[in-house]
Amino acid sequence: MGTALVYHEDMTATRLLWDDPECEIECPERLTTALERLQQHGLKQRCLQLIAREASEAELGLVHSPEYVALLQGTQALGTRELQALSKEYDAVYLHPSTFHCARLAVGAALQLVDAVLTGAVRNGLALVRPPGHHSQRATANGFCVFNNVAIAAKHAQQKHGLRRILIVDWDVHHGQGIQYIFEDDPSVLYFSWHRYEHGHFWPCLRESDADAVGRGRGLGFTVNLPWNQGCSDVPWLQVGMGNADYVAAFLHVLLPLAFEFDPELVLVSAGFDSAIGDPEGQMLATPECFAHLTHLLQVLAGGRVCAVLECPGIPPVCAGSPGPSLALGAAPVLSPGTPCPEGRPSPLPLGEPQFKAVVTQAAAALSSLLDQLRLHPTPPVRVAVALIAPDTGLALPPGVLCEEGSLPQEETQAWARPHEALAQDGALTALGKVLYLLDRILDGQVSSGMAATPVPAAAATLDVAVRYGLSHGAQRLLCVAVGQLDRPPGLTDDGRNLWLNIGVEEAAAPSMFHVSVPLPVTTGGFLSCALALVLPLAYSFQPDLVLVALGPAHGLRDPQAALLAALLRGPAGGRVFALVDEESTPQLATVLARVLNGEAPPSLGPFSMAAPEDTQALMYLRGRLEPRWKMLQVAAPH
Repeated sequence: MGTALVYHEDMTATRLLWDDPECEIECPERLTTALERLQQHGLKQRCLQLIAREASEAELGLVHSPEYVALLQGTQALGTRELQALSKEYDAVYLHPSTFHCARLAVGAALQLVDAVLTGAVRNGLALVRPPGHHSQRATANGFCVFNNVAIAAKHAQQKHGLRRILIVDWDVHHGQGIQYIFEDDPSVLYFSWHRYEHGHFWPCLRESDADAVGRGRGLGFTVNLPWNQGCSDVPWLQVGMGNADYVAAFLHVLLPLAFEFDPELVLVSAGFDSAIGDPEGQMLATPECFAHLTHLLQVLAGGRVCAVLECPGIPPVCAGSPGPSLALGAAPVLSPGTPCPEGRPSPLPLGEPQFKAVVTQAAAALSSLLDQLRLHPTPPVRVAVALIAPDTGLALPPGVLCEEGSLPQEETQAWARPHEALAQDGALTALGKVLYLLDRILDGQVSSGMAATPVPAAAATLDVAVRYGLSHGAQRLLCVAVGQLDRPPGLTDDGRNLWLNIGVEEAAAPSMFHVSVPLPVTTGGFLSCALALVLPLAYSFQPDLVLVALGPAHGLRDPQAALLAALLRGPAGGRVFALVDEESTPQLATVLARVLNGEAPPSLGPFSMAAPEDTQALMYLRGRLEPRWKMLQVAAPH
């Protein structure tokens, strides 16, 4: 169960045969450069590589009319003048004798990826394709798009695999109106698109790209448009751009709450990277790392079945590999989100209207920077280690998870335990030695994440020591999420290096900006609101380099909730999460935590239920108290 990479070199064959400044950016190099970067940094080799096949005419017919398919098939025999004349009948499209073959390969690549994921051959994957697809409609090419790759893949998943709920996430900077038209009356597909809109003045300049276009008929409410409306519309290249914080906030406060309620069986991503920093048309400021985090957030849905299909022609050398690290390695690089800004912000880049070669150079440099950072934070020799009190507890650990037997030297352990009477017992002291030894291995990069068991009477004392030990042994910013009867240790100070979040108290409170307490929500919707609108915004704002998740006595979380919490918190800290559970926890809980820390998707939360009024009230109170300090809370929408 790994990651698939689907590609075929023939998709580089189609190219522009005449002068057309609007279309010249759609070129073969957008594929070859991305593939070279993946290969240079070892990501390609870590994937299951599949050679794309051509889609059949019947498969194309899942979305497109027979007449349109026949028209494109006939372009294989046309000369340059005839191709140019036919291309002018469409908006921002060029045709080539190889277009039909390339477009069938692009669709076939998306279908192969869906089949591999849904049959269990791989967990997820990325299809590097051209031409792109999300603007293409039933009988019309549009915006470089010939066949609608993702829409056909969704129809294929429904018909061949019997799926009933599919989420399509379109993060291209342009609205994917083709996908919207195809599924606007279909409640089995939830379509989410953010896009630069400028009140209808940015291409494709459609009224139906605005936020009030939400589907029709039975599909009413299953189309979600998030249009970016920014200033300076008289000077397009001075447009302000959205950045990391805006994109992450859109996921946390808009997409994910809807997606969890929809409960998809498959996530398809129209992965356009003209929404990234450096694209001359998109003018956005999101960095390559951001897209790895977006991919990570999507992996908690649909059992981790995520299929990303390349869209944009503009900037893929920057970001086309960005889902790769998150899909293949299981953890996104550390992200600096900044502040969400609904009005946008001035671009620091003197973009103007650069020539294409300059854009490719800048894009390649940005991707190199991202991948260099990945090499500075290499995958540790052990991704997950588990420290147990008793060696045989009935755990079904996934392959590759190490059962750690090491312990800190007894004298050193005793020194750390000395302030706590609860740690005086041999069993508690032994468990503490294992906790600190494993914590050491996480802090020095030998282990990515871990889980350890503690005796119930010593749970609070062990957590106190773990926090102090982490802060004194390399952790610069430590986030502790304590669930259940685990009070904040009195010795911790608000020095900006630790953030304490307690879930499970009787009343919401924020004694300081670094000490937050919230009641445990009683419903699925309440728990999701707490996680997405409070816990993760705080975590991304704080930017920890280590997260401790402690499930104390009577914590009250169901196993899927605990697993989701741990899975979500892997993002802000670059995968460095240490989970502490009490020794009386069930083997099932320990097993599912080990699995999500190892990169597997958390189990479904089950039927959705709305947040209770008291939970919503507590959340709103805390947001009001904390917004002045924590940036990612400043644009939170009520749930």
